[in-house]
Amino acid sequence: MNRLQSNTKQKTKRSFLSSNPIMRRLDNVDEHADSNCATYGGITLKTMFFLLFSAVGILAQAITAKMLAEGESSVLNIKGFKVSVTNAEIIVLLAVLLAGILLQLLAFFLRSTTPVTGALYCASQGYFISFLLFKVLGAYKLEYLGFLALLITMLIIAVMSILYTTGVVRVTKKFKMVITTLFVTMIATSLFTFIGSFIPAVQPLVKTIQNNFALSIAASIGFIIIAALFLICDFDTIDHVVNDKLPKKYEWQAAFGLSFTILWLYLKVLDLIITIAGNNNKD
Repeated sequence: MNRLQSNTKQKTKRSFLSSNPIMRRLDNVDEHADSNCATYGGITLKTMFFLLFSAVGILAQAITAKMLAEGESSVLNIKGFKVSVTNAEIIVLLAVLLAGILLQLLAFFLRSTTPVTGALYCASQGYFISFLLFKVLGAYKLEYLGFLALLITMLIIAVMSILYTTGVVRVTKKFKMVITTLFVTMIATSLFTFIGSFIPAVQPLVKTIQNNFALSIAASIGFIIIAALFLICDFDTIDHVVNDKLPKKYEWQAAFGLSFTILWLYLKVLDLIITIAGNNNKD
């Protein structure tokens, strides 16, 4: 990560949903250090540290899958892919995902724990990514699609970085309002389909929406766009952390916030690719 912008920006308040929670809290920090300040290099190294733990999670899933390969199994239909998974694997996966949510909350509320809770959160996401790659796509010899998702994610990050550093996209009130509107719309739609699936009167409508390939693609692309825009807000916050000379301890929150967005972006890109591949698999 190079310097995102050399000029010091005036700190502005963000709306509640205009950036990921970790980064949003950093915008309200008003501490300054004459020495031992946060740097772009320090944030870069810590971001690499967190993302490395996602690789640890991938390795952990591969080991766990071999250990739990025996036993009662169930056939899951995941976006058009029928996958046989042992009940023990399902339980462990759900436990890991639940732990990821709790670790994310701990990293948010207890800043001092971020180096540990943030690393473990990234490991939990790596575990889930590995499940999708090697259990779902791997059953059909399509693991390479995970590398395609990685390349697309890296390209999006590079493009967003260029747009931000060149000033083509600026974090203004209008920009934040657009992000908030898009995010609220997507979340509201997701909640409607989830809750509606339990209500008999609207179940037919929900099933129609869920089985509509075009709508699924549109939803995935929508979340990818939102995640990409969140990257711009993350870059803006990192500028604040460095240019306003926040103490070095805040590098951990900045790095975790950026890692959080990157992993979310990758998962959404992977979800889009799995949706397309699953639809082709049906045919």
